[in-house]
Amino acid sequence: METHPSSPPKKTLSSSSSSSVGRPLVKVARWTSSGRIVSLSRDDDLDMSGQFSGQNDYINYTVMMPPTPDNQPVAAGSGDTGTASELKPDSGYGGGDGGAKMDRRMSVLTSSNNKSMLLRTQTGDFDHNRWLFETKGKYGIGNAYWSPEEESYGLSEGVNVSDFMDKPWKPLTRKVKVPSGVLSPYRLLVVIRMAVLVLFLAWRIQNPNTDAIWLWGMSIVCEVWFSFSWLLDVLPKLNPINRATNLAALHDKFEKRTPSNPNGRSDLPGVDVFVSTADPDKEPPLVTANTILSILAVDYPIEKISCYISDDGGAILTFEAMAEAVNFAQVWVPFCRKHDIEPRNPDSYFSCKTDPTKNKKQLDFVKDRRWIKREYDEFKVRINGLPEAIRKRSEMYNSREEAKEKKLARERNGGVLPPGEQIKVAKATWMADGTHWPGTWLIPSAEHAKGDHAGILQVMTKVPENDPVMGHHDEEKLDFTGVDIRLPMFAYVSREKRPGYDHNKKAGAMNAMVRASAILSNGPFILNLDCDHYIYNSLAIKEGMCFMMDRGGDRICYIQFPQRFEGIDPSDRYANHNTVFFDGNMRALDGLQGPVYVGTGCMFRRYALYGFLPPRANEYSGMFGQIKTTAPNYGQMDTQSELEDDSDTQPLTSHPDLNLPKKFGNSTMFTESIAIAEFQGRPLADHNSVKNGRPPGALLLPRPPLDAPTVAEAVAVISCWYEDKTEWGDRIGWIYGSVTEDVVTGYRMHNRGWRSVYCITKRDAFRGTAPINLTDRLHQVLRWATGSVEIFFSRNNALLASRRLKFLQRVAYLNVGIYPFTSIFLVVYCFLPALSLLSGQFIVQGLDVAFLSYLLTITICLTLISLLEVKWSGIGLEEWWRNEQFWVIGGTSAHLVAVLQGLLKIIAGIEISFKLTSKSAGDDEEDVYADLYLVKWTSLFIMPLTIIVVNIVAVVIGCSRTLYSVIPQWNKLLGGTFFSFWVLAHMYPFAKGLMGRRGRVPTIVYVWAGLVSITVSLLWISISPPDDTLSATGGNVQV
Repeated sequence: METHPSSPPKKTLSSSSSSSVGRPLVKVARWTSSGRIVSLSRDDDLDMSGQFSGQNDYINYTVMMPPTPDNQPVAAGSGDTGTASELKPDSGYGGGDGGAKMDRRMSVLTSSNNKSMLLRTQTGDFDHNRWLFETKGKYGIGNAYWSPEEESYGLSEGVNVSDFMDKPWKPLTRKVKVPSGVLSPYRLLVVIRMAVLVLFLAWRIQNPNTDAIWLWGMSIVCEVWFSFSWLLDVLPKLNPINRATNLAALHDKFEKRTPSNPNGRSDLPGVDVFVSTADPDKEPPLVTANTILSILAVDYPIEKISCYISDDGGAILTFEAMAEAVNFAQVWVPFCRKHDIEPRNPDSYFSCKTDPTKNKKQLDFVKDRRWIKREYDEFKVRINGLPEAIRKRSEMYNSREEAKEKKLARERNGGVLPPGEQIKVAKATWMADGTHWPGTWLIPSAEHAKGDHAGILQVMTKVPENDPVMGHHDEEKLDFTGVDIRLPMFAYVSREKRPGYDHNKKAGAMNAMVRASAILSNGPFILNLDCDHYIYNSLAIKEGMCFMMDRGGDRICYIQFPQRFEGIDPSDRYANHNTVFFDGNMRALDGLQGPVYVGTGCMFRRYALYGFLPPRANEYSGMFGQIKTTAPNYGQMDTQSELEDDSDTQPLTSHPDLNLPKKFGNSTMFTESIAIAEFQGRPLADHNSVKNGRPPGALLLPRPPLDAPTVAEAVAVISCWYEDKTEWGDRIGWIYGSVTEDVVTGYRMHNRGWRSVYCITKRDAFRGTAPINLTDRLHQVLRWATGSVEIFFSRNNALLASRRLKFLQRVAYLNVGIYPFTSIFLVVYCFLPALSLLSGQFIVQGLDVAFLSYLLTITICLTLISLLEVKWSGIGLEEWWRNEQFWVIGGTSAHLVAVLQGLLKIIAGIEISFKLTSKSAGDDEEDVYADLYLVKWTSLFIMPLTIIVVNIVAVVIGCSRTLYSVIPQWNKLLGGTFFSFWVLAHMYPFAKGLMGRRGRVPTIVYVWAGLVSITVSLLWISISPPDDTLSATGGNVQV
């Protein structure tokens, strides 16, 4: 609709008020649909052609205005002048309704200098809303508004609103940097403390204590090592980062209907989940079964998930417990999908203290939950009753076999049992179908013991169909109408074990599962979990897949998730949560080349686990790795002939880890699966910046069902002889030769140029259990520290790493191998306060201003650094303090023994064996923390206990010595007592653990401890009385 406003007499600048003379005036005007300029204040028509000519031409400037319907250009041939009513239907903008409809969309300037008027009115004063109201115009075309009346909008056929609503390419992940207001002061304080430490050590060396040179020397050596150790620990923390994922973008790319995916099936790659267990007595089958149930119910495409459990003990109890778990999963998994249950571990879910009905919308949820809870209680009864059921069944079948043998003996002897002849029948363990269990028997015998049994592979759930299978209403069970009731494939694996073979503990079991899974499912990604670590966040696998499928994800070897624990005492007495490491150190390593592999909760790229090099990598040279260059490509082996080629045609490399793997074994089926896994693990090539990608829709084909030859091949690759003359454990798979095979395996991947990512999810990805008993906790730390010592004395030492390892990443791995040796200096330093009090000397000549100033500055810097570290890592101050306490406890006990064991292995060749940490509860079943109060004596207690006793006695002796001295040396007493209490404060959790449950330590113990201390102190004074002749400054505190 055109508007024709009134046209009062025109007014120029000369008609303005006298206050405006001599400077340009600005008039507010609008541009009507007819192309006329109208003042908004007086509705005057303005002649813009010459109004501002003359000396004020400088105001004619151009402002580009967004294309709105009132300044759209006219199609060619319509003329330079005219009105909107003169527009032809075939002018290129018409839709067939004629000019009347187009008149509401655009207007044409009528003046002869339309361009001049357009430029002079583009000053930001155009009122678009008023124009829409007066002209009933439209917004134009785009993704903000689309006319419902005319979908084509006058454009060519085939163009509609969906073309404008297509979402742009989105990354699946992003980095969230730590605020500079926290990180910059943190780095500055680190530099300041380094400088102060150098000055302090220089001062200490230049000012020896001549009265006790031995005490001064020991303290100097310890302080130098502590400074070096602190430097190794803090340098990798200078660049911490956070990461975030975009699950919506992952869904749009891989699970949305597209031209390449018309049915909307999942184009995500497959994932094989590994669960490892070894002893059902120490790792209860109910705990393992709950972990398996959480995996089977994970929120990931069902046909793309496969679950494997490795039973390295070959126990029938674990086997039948898994069969029961699969039976219960047929109702538990659909229940979780129907009601969106979190967590999907039934034991943890039913133990939650929160309201179960929160955010549950379906009316039958309460009824379903009550029914499934009853089913789970029955499931627990069946699991807990399995040991007795298996024993009775085996006794019954053995009695029957013995009766058969007696019958045969009678038949051979004329119906009479020969006198004195003993009928020997093997005490076998029987399965429910009446056959012998091929694994370990309850009463071990030849070929049926823990280290001597056949390989077992049982596929307990078949490969799921590619299309959803919806449930129906069942009066005896639950109403699963509209719920997918499929289960992922699940297989039980127990590798063959025979005497005379080195089975390489957990690493060998994991490699056996890698080969078996490559034959059965060949998922390009592998998630490994301990039997007590279940999936707490059903979207955890998708969160990890965001990193693998994002741009540059083809260079990622594994995604490490933080370990979170349940069942820890509220005070976390022994720092079991280990948040300083998981939220501090690991987050900082993510800013370098990636976190270390910590054994569980890790998603691997199968191709990287096979020992291949990344598609792209960098090399770092120079003293501090400051020179970055592109690493040479040593070639990738893509064909089977190249994989089997043992010739020396491959180019020589600068490091043995950079050679390509060749010896995978004699399984052709396994060798052919390598290239498939590599291709399926590539990110989606949906953007020009994505390198080494795969086309969309490449993973939509259904998996073929398993047949007998495939399963037979999988059984063959888990035999004990398969790894002979291969590179398994040396270059391929989990690396052998260390009790901490996890750290070595991750180090080898980083050494080849791969990088890893630390994935911290809002909801914990996985949760597990940790030993809260002091003895079990120390044995766990002992195993870790022993593995670190083995790493230091092996070719896996970071000093021997390739140039593909970043400098600070090298420092972090070097610290992994060196930190146990700090225990030697820590033990000496913990005895120094006692030695000072007993000898009446101190590590310095006197508490003068310089020493106290340095000590105060170092302490303040360390405190501020710790506070800032707490800030960017998100840990609590109490958690930080518990970590400091247990660092002293573990350093003076487990770390020291680990160094001794490592040296014995290197020098004398004595092998080190460890037992599994028991996950059973304490004697008090009503108290979930009963295990915390159990006192199980171990030799690891000797050194910390000695330090506590010696320091307490030394404090008493020091006080007695000072009180009985002619001239008391209060400065030395103050220094020695302060450091003794520093040691005792760190040892407090250890002492509390030895006391057992609160209130159970008799009072007489405290009485006798005081009496013994007083007696020893008096005895010491009588043997070594204080000197009467003292220096003039000996009894004064110098300030």
